[in-house]
Amino acid sequence: MIDAHVHADTRPYEDFEKMAIAGVDRIVSCAHDPLKMSTSSVLFDHFNRILENDSKRAEKNGLKLYAAIGIHPRSICSDFEVVLNKLPEMLENTNVVAIGEIGLEKASESEKNVFKKQLELAEELQMKVVVHTPRTNKRAVTMVTASMLEENINPSLVQLDHIDRSIIDRVVDAGWMLGLTVQPQKMTADQAVAILDEYGFDRFVLDSDMSSSPSDPLSVPKTVHKLKLAGFKGKEIERVSSENAAEFYGI
Repeated sequence: MIDAHVHADTRPYEDFEKMAIAGVDRIVSCAHDPLKMSTSSVLFDHFNRILENDSKRAEKNGLKLYAAIGIHPRSICSDFEVVLNKLPEMLENTNVVAIGEIGLEKASESEKNVFKKQLELAEELQMKVVVHTPRTNKRAVTMVTASMLEENINPSLVQLDHIDRSIIDRVVDAGWMLGLTVQPQKMTADQAVAILDEYGFDRFVLDSDMSSSPSDPLSVPKTVHKLKLAGFKGKEIERVSSENAAEFYGI
């Protein structure tokens, strides 16, 4: 199994063991806003922690950690251009599979500017992106996010995350990979199963988005268990819990 969106830097060592025991063998850890990202130096330290420290912690428990690095909309520092200029070099790391987590939180002009620059970079480099959708004002902000994606990047490069019923009608036919985030306060495993039952398995991946917020490192295995109990075919379950993410990220 693959957990397609986590924040490994916020989780204890023991969570990686739990995930491996439950059958998760690969995770994609995304950059976010664990600290006040006041300067580019803080962001670079954050990226390096994911690539070095967290990668080793996961490996010791039998997990392969891949990274997505980028400027989260809640972590735009005053000298963000320094980060954008350095990103192409950092993306050459073989464990980096995407620019992310990027996107919009409130759809401010600053957020849209930084988001667009990262989408343009991803399009230029043909790099995958992990794109955030917020909890607050979700539909309105996602409408702006979706329009920017359609204007700036090939849909085959996009994983749009934290999909739920409030936005699925807008995004399900856009050609993007869609992340179902099974996390307390976001979506239950039963709700994820219901969406997959209605829309199929071809364009979805599962993730826990485990972070400093209420989280469950076993979200993906528990959702797989629910899918088995609901009688879905093994090939369908394998697709959404592993194959789609593996093909999308080339892992």
